[in-house]
Amino acid sequence: MEATMRGVRLPGGRRVTMGEVPRPDPGHGQVLVRMKASSICGSDIRAIYREHLGHGPEAYQGVIAGHEPCGEVVAVGPGCVRVGVGDRVVIYHIAGCGRCHDCREGYMISCTAPAPTRAGYGWQRDGGHADFLLAEESTCIPLPAPLSYVDGALVACGFGTAYEALRRMGVSGRDRVLVTGLGPVGLAIGLLAKAMGASAVIGTDVSAPRRALAERIGAVDHALAADEGALEQVKGLTDGEGCEVAVDCSGAPAARLLALQGTRRFGRCAMVGEGNRIEFDVSQTLIHPQITLYGSWVTSVGHMEELVEKLVAWNLKPEVTVTHRFGLDQAAEAYRIADEGQSGKVVLVME
Repeated sequence: MEATMRGVRLPGGRRVTMGEVPRPDPGHGQVLVRMKASSICGSDIRAIYREHLGHGPEAYQGVIAGHEPCGEVVAVGPGCVRVGVGDRVVIYHIAGCGRCHDCREGYMISCTAPAPTRAGYGWQRDGGHADFLLAEESTCIPLPAPLSYVDGALVACGFGTAYEALRRMGVSGRDRVLVTGLGPVGLAIGLLAKAMGASAVIGTDVSAPRRALAERIGAVDHALAADEGALEQVKGLTDGEGCEVAVDCSGAPAARLLALQGTRRFGRCAMVGEGNRIEFDVSQTLIHPQITLYGSWVTSVGHMEELVEKLVAWNLKPEVTVTHRFGLDQAAEAYRIADEGQSGKVVLVME
């Protein structure tokens, strides 16, 4: 194998840099993965690419970017028992301590150990925007043959995040689903909700291209402009009741409020989109309609494994949400497109 590799970093100020670095070798319990696909997440844009929002040990540490990686194992370190050379793997994007309660539940995303023990790929340790990635075996999930490497990269964060929220709310054929924000995670919510049996999916977004994409790939049955008339339209499509389930994927205060107001009495609403704040009349909006409100952050390793199996059973290909593919050396253009907020998923492909 090559002694060096290319790696992309995000210095802030909407800049992307590419450099040559030594190729790492796996240590105990680690594997070396040749990257095949590494997609761009909205949190990369919001919290790293535009400006470095985090502080302290949990902030971006100037490492190789990318926390949605997928590839092929090319070397294993001592102590590895589940993963071997030639395996196709999705990589759960946080390596935790493995000992705290959350890690033992599989939710390494919320590992309570401080950095550097808790380290996110692309945030506190080198990520997937490179030719190779050094990964902990504990974060590797087998990628079934029917799924492509691009499918796997999209599972690594976006589809996993969407599945966790829907799973937590027990979405089924009894539900109509409202999703506010039709970016990549919103598209995943719509596609997965339908696969889980939802009778109808209504989506809202300020972007006309994103609304059109959502309808074109079948992620929603109705795509509405996120304007002052959206709530009335949601009610009109649901016999005046609202949807049994609503998910906000935008993080925008107005969209979050719309998700709550568009939830039927005794319904369930999840907040998935990051950032910002929300203000509303708690009694009239939440208590009196007896709505259950969920906060949902990424997913667990076990649920991500479950998801890749379900995707095969449902014949659902996450890559249907991809609108732009770029080579690793085109990372700057890839981030520029993703930053515009008008596209579907943007992915770097190294195959």
